[in-house]
Amino acid sequence: MTTERDTATDAARAAGIAVRPVAGHIGAEISGVDLADDLDDAVVAAIRAAVLRWKVVFFRGQRLDHTGHVAFARRFGEPVVLGKRGSASPPDVPEVETTADRLELGGRYGMEHDEWLQRRRHTLLRGWHCDHGARVDPPAATILRAETVPPYGGDTTWSNLAAAYAGLSAPVREFVDGLRAEHRLGVGYQPRPGDDSYLRHLLDHQVASVHPLVRVHPETGERVLFVNGYYVEQITGVSRPESRAILDMLLEQAVRPEYTVRFRWEAGSVAFWDNRATIHLAPGDNAHLDHPRIMHRVMLTGDVPVGVDGTASEPVVGTEPGRW
Repeated sequence: MTTERDTATDAARAAGIAVRPVAGHIGAEISGVDLADDLDDAVVAAIRAAVLRWKVVFFRGQRLDHTGHVAFARRFGEPVVLGKRGSASPPDVPEVETTADRLELGGRYGMEHDEWLQRRRHTLLRGWHCDHGARVDPPAATILRAETVPPYGGDTTWSNLAAAYAGLSAPVREFVDGLRAEHRLGVGYQPRPGDDSYLRHLLDHQVASVHPLVRVHPETGERVLFVNGYYVEQITGVSRPESRAILDMLLEQAVRPEYTVRFRWEAGSVAFWDNRATIHLAPGDNAHLDHPRIMHRVMLTGDVPVGVDGTASEPVVGTEPGRW
């Protein structure tokens, strides 16, 4: 029986690149490839196989610019074009979204960056998310490249949700296979006393979908524990106290240290992850540092998740497949 590990190893060998796992369940570093080159099909196939096997892969010392970043992403899917991006994003390359700490959302809504983060991440699990998980068709993958990073701090952590599901006991897996949950933008945000322009923004731009709690990966067939701390509102069909207890248990399972990998960024580093099978935690240890952290990301369009019983996700508000 051929495994994902075998497929990834064979593809890397055929392409002449090196794939070095960096943690037991997730993460591998790929060397021997310049992402700015016109990559041949064997190299593209090897990178795809490594992403499917290890869920997130890392490249060091790359020299991609915005155009090269998008060209690389196109070898793996169709890049997302967001309707609205931050002011730091390149105006002439609509597929690239730039995240520049201290320049983005907090200040736009009358808060210091630290306060904005604290109101969004007021529990240990709140920061864990997949990209755009409240959409009915979250992105299939994200490719993030570092332009400028602080000399210390600013690491990102990912967790393997397929491994987390497999690590549940058989009775719990059977129980959660049939559950669904509402994912909603802004869940858990703690409003400021009095006027709060960010809360008004959330209410005016609601995005919500009902997703299976366990989705079947469209390429590997793996069952994935589709939970995160940032978007999940409530498990449908159960009471709020029951939902909270179940979700807390599943989230703690999802981010157990053995299912995670942490990456130390350098300028020129690139991370490429499967957004269907992972959640990640952006750094919370660098907002107080006087060092910029400028990152650029391209996301690939995704499909509508399907549960174990074959039932697809359904939009609730503010989302429809393929419409950004």
